[in-house]
Amino acid sequence: MKLLISRPLPDLVLATARSRFDVTARDSTTPMSRDEMIAALRENDVVMPTLGDAFSADIFAEAGEIRCRLLANFGVGYNHLDVDAARTAGVAVTNTPGTVTDATADIALTLMLMSTRRAAEGERMVRAGRWKGWHPTQMLGMHMTGKRLGVVGMGRIGQAIAKRCHFGFGMSVGYVARSDKDLDFPAKRHADAAALAAVSDVLAVAVPGGAETRHLIDAKVLKAMPKHAHLVNIARGDVVDETALIEALEAGRIGGAGLDVYENEPHVPDRLCALDNAVLLPHLGTAALEVREAMGLMAVENAIALADGKDLPNPV
Repeated sequence: MKLLISRPLPDLVLATARSRFDVTARDSTTPMSRDEMIAALRENDVVMPTLGDAFSADIFAEAGEIRCRLLANFGVGYNHLDVDAARTAGVAVTNTPGTVTDATADIALTLMLMSTRRAAEGERMVRAGRWKGWHPTQMLGMHMTGKRLGVVGMGRIGQAIAKRCHFGFGMSVGYVARSDKDLDFPAKRHADAAALAAVSDVLAVAVPGGAETRHLIDAKVLKAMPKHAHLVNIARGDVVDETALIEALEAGRIGGAGLDVYENEPHVPDRLCALDNAVLLPHLGTAALEVREAMGLMAVENAIALADGKDLPNPV
């Protein structure tokens, strides 16, 4: 069976895939072009896409006669794939749940601490040679221990963030989700994101991407946040209305923001880059070797299940 891997992956993943499949691995780190995606569907039994490889309904329609029977997505988020169009074309879709939970939650905590304690701003000061020495009122940030955490989306990653904050920092937890969650720590469910924002010192966004959550964090939610509060987004960039966020940060209406994702990646607006109260990371959520290996191996396991005629371990 022929397998196309859309981006460079760790050696262990490539070796495992090549032990079972005739593998073509793109050496480009950029998303597949329209023509590449159409050719991929026509010429391969399995395609392993990832973030940015936009297999839309138009791509499936234009591909016509499709050889592909599985999109084994490298990643837990799959809003770049039109799952309904894939199913209509006879193509299954899988993802890699669980493998990314802890790594993504760790990045959320990294952003929280960097934003509340002004770490990125301080690091820039030192590198620029502008630090004149310690004094008692220099760069005073917000003490995170004991504060109120709001989690927008209490799935695996949201729960992992909340657990770290509650047990590690003694934070009280509030959340919004479609239903009540059975958690092993106390947490209060709120009616909506604005209601949660109003009572949170740190608001963490951990919902899936897609049309339903686009601009979920909008000007109304940002306006509800206390002036000292910080927003952290490790979900998808377009969950946050980036223009509204920039305006809130420029006006000092919120304390700060920590972002690992952006509305139009890899473009980051100059206005956002100019802000000292914004911490900006280059989508590092799962960027640890063992995590990326685990993601790749899970995607390959789904491909192997297809080849062996077994149930797919991780269908979406």
